[in-house]
Amino acid sequence: MRILLFGAEASRLRPELEKYAAFEVVDEHPDTVVCYGGDGTLLAAELRWPGVPKVPIRNSRRGHRCIPHSPEAVIARLAEGSLVRAQYMKLDCAVRHGDDEPFCSLSAMNEVNVHMGRINSAVRFTFWLDDKPYDGGTEIIGDGFVISTPFGSTAYFNQITRGIFYQGIGLALKSTTHYTSHVIAPESTVFRVLITRGPAVLAFDSSPEYVHLSRDDELIVRRAPRSATLLLWEPLPYQTDDF
Repeated sequence: MRILLFGAEASRLRPELEKYAAFEVVDEHPDTVVCYGGDGTLLAAELRWPGVPKVPIRNSRRGHRCIPHSPEAVIARLAEGSLVRAQYMKLDCAVRHGDDEPFCSLSAMNEVNVHMGRINSAVRFTFWLDDKPYDGGTEIIGDGFVISTPFGSTAYFNQITRGIFYQGIGLALKSTTHYTSHVIAPESTVFRVLITRGPAVLAFDSSPEYVHLSRDDELIVRRAPRSATLLLWEPLPYQTDDF
């Protein structure tokens, strides 16, 4: 098995991996990525190697989605094939300007996060669920919104709503004038969001890249055709099935 180590201190695990003849530590084209850090390390690894199975070992005070056991114990289980394989839904997001083709396409394991581009100027938007206007097409005014997977609902979505969810896709409204704080829709739902006044900025997971949004820009967010695969001590309660 070709193993790639990822994380600020991941090289510390190399001697342990090299004890097993079945493992080859590589720098590219891995069969499995062993992440050593926190949740951000896991998200960054999925951005770089989408679809490749990840073994997230916690090396952080935070990182409740990473395995909290010792690296030696986790690597031993990886060698014997007894880690649990689990699939977690991801989101695809396309950004369109007017009627043009998508000028940006990205995938997220946690969330797509849109925030006002100026601290003293709210962003305005409307959104649709499967082409049905939400709340009659009401324009929403506020700091922005987050569209989240169940896996990502323990992160920013939870900070906004003080809740999590286990199935579907969630949209949380950030400090808006609207009477509702969030919507949970079936995972087959296609979200369409139109920016009616910007500027705004779009971020996703732990990516260092941002997308700048302005009036009439449109986001199309839906379940991605491929899930993220994790190898875990025990499964987290946000699993999904592939299409």
